[in-house]
Amino acid sequence: MTECSGQQPWEWPESHWRQLVAQIRAGTPLRPKQWKDGARCAIALSFDSDHETSELRDGGTSIGRLSAGERASRVGVPRILGILAKYGVRATFFVPAVAALLHEDEQRRIIAEGHEIGIHGWIHERNSLLPPEVERDLMMRSADTLEKITGVRPVGLRTPSWDFSPSTLKIEQEMGLAYDSSLMADEDCYELFCDGKPTGIVEVPVEWVRDDAVYFAMHRQQSLRPYTPPADVFDVFRREFEVAYEEGGLFQLTMHPHMTGYRSRIWILEEIIRLARSKGDVWFAPHCEIARWVYPARCVDTGPTENTSPGRVANR
Repeated sequence: MTECSGQQPWEWPESHWRQLVAQIRAGTPLRPKQWKDGARCAIALSFDSDHETSELRDGGTSIGRLSAGERASRVGVPRILGILAKYGVRATFFVPAVAALLHEDEQRRIIAEGHEIGIHGWIHERNSLLPPEVERDLMMRSADTLEKITGVRPVGLRTPSWDFSPSTLKIEQEMGLAYDSSLMADEDCYELFCDGKPTGIVEVPVEWVRDDAVYFAMHRQQSLRPYTPPADVFDVFRREFEVAYEEGGLFQLTMHPHMTGYRSRIWILEEIIRLARSKGDVWFAPHCEIARWVYPARCVDTGPTENTSPGRVANR
């Protein structure tokens, strides 16, 4: 794809931009006729436990920002786990390997309480800037590290910052992952196609509008300030859920312990759970179980289930 280097996009031949677009595409739609136990809507809550890697990823050394990452582990994650336990909800935590190594007991607690841990890079690196061999090495090492700490081999990936390279999906195939949760081609699950061919990997799609970071991010040196009141963020999430419920689809939500874990924001998570529970016919599940449900032929015995004892190594 270098034959057009130096050309402006409007000068590209059709074959070039078609090739760019065709690299990774949404294939077979995977909204099921019904969800588990006849539920009308599935809810996939996720938490990106970036912690100190938010600062370390770009070579940052700010002690203040590193302490904010530590706070996410000391305060944010326990607060989130407390709410999930209160309502009997199971979720997925995507954890950079470096954050897992810094907070090993946290990861073991997450698994022991019945939640899933997914791959989220080594140090929250921007994988689209990496040579393919480096990206592959970091993904492999990340999976190995999470398995060593928790005793469970991760079956899904969320790329850091949803940054997807031309090599990412091929590496996921090589690793035998069941699902990805980094792309945005739909609101319901779909099978990922690579260069026009089905991969068997389920996409559990994300979207910036369903991510707390776009509303709550703070970085003083970059003049970045939170701009949305928590009540308004809840209203966005609530409306997204209400339509997903009416359509009988998937409501996927991305939150961060260092964003939502504050006293003035954590209520958003609890109110979303309470709202969903009030409907009666909803199914809360980790991403791995969502993927298994919509594509059972591909996702056999991958990841924890409700009957899985803590620490079980997923069948590969």
